Amino acid sequence: MSGTDRSGAAEPGSPWVGRVDAWLLAALTVGLAASITLSEFALAILALWLTVTRRWPGVRGGGWPLAAPMTAFAAWTLVAAVASARPLESLVAAKSVLSLGAFYVVLNALPDRAAAHRFTAGLLLAFAAVGALAVVQAVGCPGPEATGLLFRKCLRARGLFSTYMTLAGTLTLVLVATLPPLTCAGRGAWWKWPAWIVGVLALGLTYVRGAWLGFAVGALMDTVGGRRRRLALAAVAVVVIAAVVTPGVVRRLGTIGDLADPTTRERLAMLSAGIAMAHDHPLTGVGPGQVKHLYPRYAPPEAVRRHTSHLHDTPLQILVERGLPGLAAWLAIFAAFIVRGLRAGRRAPGDRPEDRALVLGCVAALVAFVVAGLFEYNFGDTEVLLVAAALMAVPLVIERDRRPS
Repeated sequence: MSGTDRSGAAEPGSPWVGRVDAWLLAALTVGLAASITLSEFALAILALWLTVTRRWPGVRGGGWPLAAPMTAFAAWTLVAAVASARPLESLVAAKSVLSLGAFYVVLNALPDRAAAHRFTAGLLLAFAAVGALAVVQAVGCPGPEATGLLFRKCLRARGLFSTYMTLAGTLTLVLVATLPPLTCAGRGAWWKWPAWIVGVLALGLTYVRGAWLGFAVGALMDTVGGRRRRLALAAVAVVVIAAVVTPGVVRRLGTIGDLADPTTRERLAMLSAGIAMAHDHPLTGVGPGQVKHLYPRYAPPEAVRRHTSHLHDTPLQILVERGLPGLAAWLAIFAAFIVRGLRAGRRAPGDRPEDRALVLGCVAALVAFVVAGLFEYNFGDTEVLLVAAALMAVPLVIERDRRPS
């Protein structure tokens, strides 16, 4: 990165700017895998740094792609918050929209395609380390009463996150995004395959079925869209074998779609309540953060839980909180990204298969994010949303840097 501006053009005399970018991105990478405090701090410092340095001669930013749907979603979120029964509380809850800003921060911080590849490789390495810790955590768990930083709530792998759902959501994104590039990795990247497999094992031990389904759809997209399908199929075969030899995973898989499963029944009760709330508040919704106040009134008799802050379904949650216009704007963000990402993959030079592979992986990761969100409110999980927003920036960096090597 030394000696270049943020869009890849030569800029003598500014190597230290690139070095600062690189260190802040490294801190962000570690934070995304291990600490929400570190990741938010790194993002804030990066944003401030970029705001200052982008005015300097020779330093160009990445522009504002996807600005229309992003702005529409943010604006309607504010409208929904102001229109809610508790505007101040709802406005505070609406601050989660700021996490989408990570997309623009990473887009402007990554100067070129090489940096984009290093960033995603760094994410794989960081999450593999946390995944290895999570495997030890789940396999060596003393029991439900265990205490301590590592073994507290260890019956399901959670790594350094507070819940297993966060680990599952972040691992799904990183594993799907990095699968296609693995098929293009040279001998110097031998460590990527073991790292990826460790991540898969950790994902399995979270026992989060929604994340598994999202991963399955993303991995299928990777396999169908990739050029080296045999290697991708081999990776998927590893996943299947790992699931078969892990009894707990097999039992958990057997409960998918089982109406006798208490979790499934509870999700159906939430679906029923959510549809009723959306029917009564179709335009501006109930407002961000307001489901917890209304759910007891709408929960059907069969619901075991009479209180919840979210409905375990991202599109439904967006619809209930922000109404039909909010859901339309939210869907438009991902639709616009997928179209833009696929176009970036097609435009990548034919002699750069690794670029096309990384673009495919990132697009598939966001598809996996949307699919997993049908079973969990992952858009409301800041750690998961930050990883998703960061990966959204990668294809656009590669699209921006199409000059010959």
